[in-house]
Amino acid sequence: MVAVMAEQEAGDDGGGLRVGALPEAGPGDSGGGTFAAMRGTLALPVRGELGGRFGSPRSDGGITWKGVFIAARNGEDVKAVAGGRVVYADWLRGFGNLLIVDHGDSYMTLYANAEALLKQVGDSIRGGDTIATVGNSGGNVESGLYFEMRHAGKPFDPLTWVKLR
Repeated sequence: MVAVMAEQEAGDDGGGLRVGALPEAGPGDSGGGTFAAMRGTLALPVRGELGGRFGSPRSDGGITWKGVFIAARNGEDVKAVAGGRVVYADWLRGFGNLLIVDHGDSYMTLYANAEALLKQVGDSIRGGDTIATVGNSGGNVESGLYFEMRHAGKPFDPLTWVKLR
């Protein structure tokens, strides 16, 4: 699996993190290891600029980000960060077009705000598969991908699981 190439732009307070590489299928990605064993090696699912970050306040009110928002061009490919099975693929209020992948052991990844969903419930996927395209279907003014990771239903910071350079 290829690591994310990301760099912090000088003088920026946390936004401005650019995602340069995407997940690629690697040996054993089709179930050869546990999702938890991939911690620190995953790549973010789309190229773009990190906007909203886990735990920071959202500009639209009193809640905080439960994932990350990656600003990206409409129509860009969204890649699965690891192998698993699609358990949800539909529009959901507040998320727009949303795809949820179950990676086993109570780990899930959520890909929201998509222009189009390219997989259906029940589909098996591998890390690096194109699963959606970037959009703004969740009501965001800006085009991009909202990405969230959960374990046992509880969101956690995706940036603690990706390899940043």
